[in-house]
Amino acid sequence: MNDLKYYPTQELPYCRIHGRTDRSMQPLPLFWTGSGLEVLVNGTELWIDLEVDFDFHEPWAAYRVDGALMGRQMLLPGRQSLCLFRNMSPEAVKDVFFFRELQAMSEDPACRLLVHGFKTDGTFFPVPDRPYKLEFIGDSITSGEGTYGAVGDQPWIPMFMSASRHYAAMTAQALNADFRLISQGGWGVVCGWDNNPHHALPLCYRQICGLACGPANEALGAQKPNPFEEWRPDAVIVNLGTNDNGAFDQPAWQDESTGETFQNKRNPDGSLEAASVERFEQGVIDFLKQLRSCNPDAHIVWAYGMLGYELTLPIAHALDTFRKETGDTRISFLQLPNTTEETIGSRFHPGVRSHERAAGVLSEYLKSIL
Repeated sequence: MNDLKYYPTQELPYCRIHGRTDRSMQPLPLFWTGSGLEVLVNGTELWIDLEVDFDFHEPWAAYRVDGALMGRQMLLPGRQSLCLFRNMSPEAVKDVFFFRELQAMSEDPACRLLVHGFKTDGTFFPVPDRPYKLEFIGDSITSGEGTYGAVGDQPWIPMFMSASRHYAAMTAQALNADFRLISQGGWGVVCGWDNNPHHALPLCYRQICGLACGPANEALGAQKPNPFEEWRPDAVIVNLGTNDNGAFDQPAWQDESTGETFQNKRNPDGSLEAASVERFEQGVIDFLKQLRSCNPDAHIVWAYGMLGYELTLPIAHALDTFRKETGDTRISFLQLPNTTEETIGSRFHPGVRSHERAAGVLSEYLKSIL
């Protein structure tokens, strides 16, 4: 350990930062699932210097060495060092990617994961550019909920969420792409699973991590406007609508302070109320306009169906309306394979096999348009 040299994140000679963050911060905050740091380094040993805090949702993190998942663990509060490799060949250059497994936690304002720096006896090298950049926007599916844990496990806990083995990471690996995840379990296009209209991802898309609230996250830059010009995705993949659909079977949400109510409704025969469907379709159209404004050159793919197909036609109709209104032809809809009894994971969410199937369909489609 005495032979290791310490490099603060802002003094690293070479490093690839993954995920939305405020790059001016020292230490560097990792807000979103899948966000992290990637380095190419030789030497025998590499440690990462972390700072962790939370009230009740402990962050999990993982790391890959040369593309292979080597570790995944819960992080305890406080300042700590984590060994990423040790006693390896000193001449060999290793690709090391450390990343956050847990989604941004809107319900825990104290939850944060900060990277202070690295310690190593090696030398850092430039991380080569990859041919594509992919941005994924979604709910609990895109947060990897259900990809760990046994079938039948139901607790809503960070241990069952991941960025290490779900469809976005698999798709990016298949295309040799860098990727970002913007996801929040239970949220939707116009409302969350419980009809809460404030749990809609379009409301916070323009910020670095608008759903990470509280003074600690604000001080880390979470509420700042996202600098879209610094990272231009080749494709934006939206996997939203599952929670808007679930809200049709939930009671109305009511704001306790104002009495305001919101509800996606069904007709007496069980079909979807036309007014609710129209509102959802307009929400999709409005979000497409926002996405195009922020990502003028990207292909936008609305991928849907891993947990049911009921909103397939409204989504497809909204995309068609947007295309006709704008003349934008780089908009498409892709139906993903539904989760079955054989592919389900924990919490009645898609398991790893379901994510593999979705990634196969999505990666082949992206190859055809990129």
